[in-house]
Amino acid sequence: MPALYTSLRVETAWLEAQQAFVFKAQPMTICAYTVDCADVLDLRDPATLVQAGINPADLSCAWEDLASRKLAVPSWLMVKSLIARGIAGVIVPSFAFRARPDDVNAVFWTWGDSKPHLVQVIDDLGRLPRNDQSWR
Repeated sequence: MPALYTSLRVETAWLEAQQAFVFKAQPMTICAYTVDCADVLDLRDPATLVQAGINPADLSCAWEDLASRKLAVPSWLMVKSLIARGIAGVIVPSFAFRARPDDVNAVFWTWGDSKPHLVQVIDDLGRLPRNDQSWR
């Protein structure tokens, strides 16, 4: 399913991209976004987790390992449930290696160029590629 996976700090984006591999750095583009998105749950809040019926362990499950073994992925099941309830995205702690409490991600499943789900890249100077051809 399409998702826009963002971090609230540049340092968090780097941690997420590295996935604990010191020399794994691949080419990447770091962008800033304007966000005014409704229907986003803050899953850092224990009360929100309880109210939404979310097991905190589901947030940090080893999704890649589970998926590779064709097992149910609790975080994916959670996302499907949230989408069915009209949730556009979540704010979650980073579980990347060496993440600190202020390393936070925002993941969106519903986003666009207008409210109530505005998530728009900031590219005032038009430097970002517009299509696959502009990468060549």
